[in-house]
Amino acid sequence: MHDMTTTLLSPYTVNAFNSARDSENKIHDDTVAGAFGFRGGLVPGVDVYAYMTHLPVARWGRAWLERGRATCRFLKPVYDGEDATVMAIETANGLDISVESHGELCATGQASLTQAPSAPDRTAPVMPLATRVAADERSLAPDTLLGIKPLRTDADFAARYLDDLRETEPLYRRDGILHPGMILRTCNWALTHNVVLGPWIHVGSAVQHLAAARVGDELSLHARVAANYERKGHRFVELDGVVLSNARTPIAHITHTAIYRPRAAAA
Repeated sequence: MHDMTTTLLSPYTVNAFNSARDSENKIHDDTVAGAFGFRGGLVPGVDVYAYMTHLPVARWGRAWLERGRATCRFLKPVYDGEDATVMAIETANGLDISVESHGELCATGQASLTQAPSAPDRTAPVMPLATRVAADERSLAPDTLLGIKPLRTDADFAARYLDDLRETEPLYRRDGILHPGMILRTCNWALTHNVVLGPWIHVGSAVQHLAAARVGDELSLHARVAANYERKGHRFVELDGVVLSNARTPIAHITHTAIYRPRAAAA
């Protein structure tokens, strides 16, 4: 029973697809993930986040892609081929979002519409290292700058991504807008384009949209390592990134947290 200040939105169910099965990150491989105690390869956190964004866009439309905010925290894996159901309760502060799959709570988050977000003053993209180095406390030391190989998006790329996400929101194809899951994915690349990682896990992010990205835009990144620490035997890295379109326009400000060296691998 919900009180007068909350409204339940219609749930959104996706048959999850592991788009990273062939990725260098073997946490998405069934065998390696099994060695870490999982039932199979993990659907990427950035894709689970992409599923979560369906409901804020259903609620606020294009405005949320231009100035919306979201957080996500991943608690349990979502597996390939299993249904993931995204639910949202509207409160005075926005939407409280959750993702359930195989009878478990897999992710939680929050989304809201901001009035006039302030863009960070980082408008120059950083280029990735010419040669990747091993991920460790030195290569991911606080204040290290990280960038990505710029990604030129085109219609085929954007359509394939929407297909992989099983996205049913018509706005993206109709208006030629890039999906927010792809914008968050650039923060994964901040790691993979600069350092060599073993199996690693994205655990959560906070995203502030500053402008909608359009199909055809080139995405680049100006990120820095905000923190590198150990917790319960895992080695974590936190990134603070500004995603740029066409090397000049800030489109999102993101904080991104990952376990870059899981406990089982540290031993």
